[in-house]
Amino acid sequence: MGDHHHHNDLKGRSLILTIFLNVAITIAQVVGALISNSLSLLTDALHNFSDVMALLISYIANKLSLRNYTARKSYGYKRAEILAAFLNATTLLFVSGYLIYEAIERFFETEITLVDGVLVAWLAGFSIIANGISVLLVKKHSKNNMNMRSAYLHLFSDMLSSVAVLIGGLLMHFYQITWIDSLLSVIIAIYLIIASWNLVMKTLGVLMQFTPTSVDVKKLSIAVASIEGIDNIHHVHVWQLNDNELHLEGHLDLSDNITVEQASVLISQVRELVQDDFGINHCTLQPEYGVNDDKALVVNEVRGKGH
Repeated sequence: MGDHHHHNDLKGRSLILTIFLNVAITIAQVVGALISNSLSLLTDALHNFSDVMALLISYIANKLSLRNYTARKSYGYKRAEILAAFLNATTLLFVSGYLIYEAIERFFETEITLVDGVLVAWLAGFSIIANGISVLLVKKHSKNNMNMRSAYLHLFSDMLSSVAVLIGGLLMHFYQITWIDSLLSVIIAIYLIIASWNLVMKTLGVLMQFTPTSVDVKKLSIAVASIEGIDNIHHVHVWQLNDNELHLEGHLDLSDNITVEQASVLISQVRELVQDDFGINHCTLQPEYGVNDDKALVVNEVRGKGH
């Protein structure tokens, strides 16, 4: 538990540093966009502002996840980071849609908008450096945490978009290619949509308590039924609470009318099996003998009688 809290403290510090960096980037880019008349710089600033909001959400969720459990909140706030990841990834989709709309509108304007390419390039360069530092701070925490991954996705995609803005600023300055500003905005937005869609689907699956893609329930049932003394496992639910916890709930059909102590031994065997082979670390198993219930692997409780 101590290691877990220490890791969360490090995540919190990394997020605070990146929040300050992105506030500085956003202010600089908004001022620069107004002076230079650059849409791609303004869209990059908007994306950076969404980074600040995303990082704040991630930071709050990280702190909430450390709170103790209570009788009313028996899981504490373990889902807070998943919810934060979902909100952040969804925000990226909406921001991207808005960027495409603005870019297309600018693209078809009849008047040519003059853009100060040098100022755009300098500010994009500043954003690349600041976002690069932010990416390095968050990356080490993003591998096994969806919340930190959503923050990392915001920062990494913004660093890439700043690279695109830098290239655009140079092209506008040296070759007067003014339409490149709108084109880059669309390319950045399309990239963001593609990058965030998978995370939206993954976090939505966790929030809806869908079976994790890493668990094949049919294979699990065959493996459990192969344990001597167990005929089958039915009425199964497998879900993911957060990044680190997979839960299994099910009814075990026992071959014989054994003692509670003997049933406990079988349950321990099942727990060990699903932990080692399927990564499931929390089990709630109901041993049964001679019970006349639905033996289906997944029972439709909407039409049935539930438990």
